[in-house]
Amino acid sequence: MNKFDERKKSFENKFARDQELQFKVAARSNKYLSEWVSSKLGKDEDQSKKYLQELIKADMEEAGSEDVFRKVKKDFQIASINITDSEIRNEMESALARAKEDFK
Repeated sequence: MNKFDERKKSFENKFARDQELQFKVAARSNKYLSEWVSSKLGKDEDQSKKYLQELIKADMEEAGSEDVFRKVKKDFQIASINITDSEIRNEMESALARAKEDFK
C-alpha cells in the first residue's frame, strides 16, 4: 500500500470513528433529555423508557435537534405544563454537554 492509500484509509477510519462518536453523543444526550422531560411529566420508570424511544424516533425525522425540540415542546403543551422555549433549549444544551463530557 502506498502512502496515498495509507493516508486515504486513515482519513476514512477517522471519519467513521467521528460519525460513531457523534451518534453515541446524540443518543446519550437524548437519554439525559428524556430523563428531564419524564421527571417534569411525572412518568414512572417504564413510561420514561418508552418516552426515550419516542424521543429517539423523533430525532430521526430530520437532521439537527429541532425535531426533538418540537416533540418536547408539544409534549409539555399536551400535559399543560408551562415550560418556556428557552428552558427546553437550555436543558437540551445541558444534556448535550453532559453527553460530550461522558465520551471524553
